[in-house]
Amino acid sequence: MEYEPLFILLHISSILSFIFFILILRMKNKIQLHYAFLVAIALMQIWCVGHILNAYANIILGYTVMAFIYIYYFGLIFSPVSILFLGLVYLKTKIKVSMKLLALLIFPVVDYLMLLTNDMHHLYFHKYSLMNNLYEIGPFFTVHAIVSYIYVAAGLFCLLYATIKSSGFFSKQSSLVMAGIMVPLVVNILTTLRLIVFPSYSTVISYSIGIFFFSFAILRYDFLKISPIALKTVVDRISDSFMVVNEDYQIIDYNEPMTNTFKVLFTVSRNTNLGQILEKADIGPDRGKSLLDCIEDVKKTGNSLSYGKHIIKGNFDRHFTIEITPIILRQNYLGTIILFKDITQNVKAIETIEEKHATMMEQERLASLGQLIGGIAHNLKTPIMSISGAVEGLKDLVSEYEQSIGDSSVTEDDHREIAQEMHTWLDKIKPYCSYMTDIIDTVKGQTIQSSTSSMLSFTVNELVKRIELLLKYELMRHNCKMNTWVNMDINTELQGDVNSLVQVFDNIIINAIQAYDGKSGVIDFFVKQQENSILFEIRDYGKGIPESIKDRLLKEMVTTKGRYGTGLGLYMSNSIIKGRFRGKMWFKSARGRGTTFYVRLPLWGHETGLAQES
Repeated sequence: MEYEPLFILLHISSILSFIFFILILRMKNKIQLHYAFLVAIALMQIWCVGHILNAYANIILGYTVMAFIYIYYFGLIFSPVSILFLGLVYLKTKIKVSMKLLALLIFPVVDYLMLLTNDMHHLYFHKYSLMNNLYEIGPFFTVHAIVSYIYVAAGLFCLLYATIKSSGFFSKQSSLVMAGIMVPLVVNILTTLRLIVFPSYSTVISYSIGIFFFSFAILRYDFLKISPIALKTVVDRISDSFMVVNEDYQIIDYNEPMTNTFKVLFTVSRNTNLGQILEKADIGPDRGKSLLDCIEDVKKTGNSLSYGKHIIKGNFDRHFTIEITPIILRQNYLGTIILFKDITQNVKAIETIEEKHATMMEQERLASLGQLIGGIAHNLKTPIMSISGAVEGLKDLVSEYEQSIGDSSVTEDDHREIAQEMHTWLDKIKPYCSYMTDIIDTVKGQTIQSSTSSMLSFTVNELVKRIELLLKYELMRHNCKMNTWVNMDINTELQGDVNSLVQVFDNIIINAIQAYDGKSGVIDFFVKQQENSILFEIRDYGKGIPESIKDRLLKEMVTTKGRYGTGLGLYMSNSIIKGRFRGKMWFKSARGRGTTFYVRLPLWGHETGLAQES
């Protein structure tokens, strides 16, 4: 046989197509891409088998058997549309069967019917031959060739576009797809234009080679068993930016957010050295090491590394969490994934929350201070009036003493009596002055802005005295009584800012007073030690807290006082206990039976354990 090598290659193509078809058929968890390959390979197999049968018929019988031509033409006519379907599936990962998609089958069906009825009109070909130079075509064959090439070109474009988009133009996958396109393209051009004399089955051999290239490129390098373009679409849609570098710091992959995020600083492209990019923008860690140094650390340890970085350059001002993760397969280092999480909005939100929190704290402090000043004004009236009375008494005694000078009737005992009365008035003034001093010191402490970083210490006794002193007027004004029980060592020390803690208890006790709705009532204040903490209980027997707000009372700014309340007090109190004292605050309440608030604070040196428990 003149073209015996090609004839042998035709048999090899048929055998390999069959083997490859069986391998894909036996794969588990097949996806639409695998089924598209099965259809394309099956049509190639029909095309090959039809040619083989026709060739043997010519050898054995000496003439062409049209049934065999119809067999291989079935594969030939429907292979272009199968390649188009294969390209679409590879591009989109999965396609839905629709009328538009099924419409692509109309021409191949008409094309095949024209072949079957060729004896009636000879529009397909006038004379069939195994050799392309002896083949006499009809006018419809030209239409068949043009439409088939359009189908094939569209399918190959989808394959090539998807491959370049996912893995780059110079990747191994792209090279294989390019080779798979060029082989059948060159052979078809040569045979169609009759620039070289080949048997007709050379076309199916070239298409088989192309299919093998496509199969290997997609199934060998697509380890996720989904179309790479789909994976590329997914990573392009995530908000985080990432790049992948090899052991030589060459960028081998990145996503679209990486390009968009850093485009004002540098341009990301494949096969570019990361070190050259870093010369244009500072994205190293704040601790002094460069990004390349961190990658080296990750390569040596095999462990991921994460740190925060604030990048400022020109108008670029963003906060990132940079995560560096090694890619290790079978103890071999393959590359590094560098992930940039943009946390700018989170940082700004936290700053805003802190500013609002500080404002709310100041508002609540001023509100408490207003109540405090009202109590102070009332509390100072009594000692001032008493001191004023004592001054008047002393003034009368001084006048009496002046008149007694030179009076022979005034005895020594009378002088001693006047002096004793003066001492009595002075002794009365001393406690009043001491009380006023305590008031002034307490007010001064409450007006000083508290600091979260202040590490002060105070005793339980100091705390209780301040609470009782500041709330004395409020309790008297509302005709309420507070009973205090301290069942522990009153000299036990607590850590933190006593003024902030006094403010918390003021809020709770004032709420307890208001729970009686202007009626007289009793408030019990218990202080006791529990293992490594101190438990404070403030209990009233008033109206209780409505069920509708119990779950939100310490978490949100809610109030039961209508327009007379802001909801700040308990919300801020809970924040202070947790944030400043590492403690815990909760309550129990029954409608019409009263409410008990609990505040548990860690003893000095046990802050961590209680914070974790909370």
